[in-house]
Amino acid sequence: MPSADAERLLAGLPGWEQVAGVISKRFEFKNYCQTMAFVNAVAWIAQSEGHHPDLEVSYRSCRVSYTTHAVGGLSDNDFICAARVEALFQ
Repeated sequence: MPSADAERLLAGLPGWEQVAGVISKRFEFKNYCQTMAFVNAVAWIAQSEGHHPDLEVSYRSCRVSYTTHAVGGLSDNDFICAARVEALFQ
């Protein structure tokens, strides 16, 4: 994906950042149970889209990172999945 397209799509995802062909965002929660509920919701999205992010899970936070290994960088699907994760908070 051309970097101009990635930047345009990233502008619609508040708090997400792009580094070296990966988009990611850290989500914060009040407690472990909320964090795990979020992780399970992200897992459901991943299964339904057939596109699985890297997750870094701690007690009150989770960083979600998307890239498309098959193309060696970002694809439309990374942004679609990130938008679905964002929709969990709307």
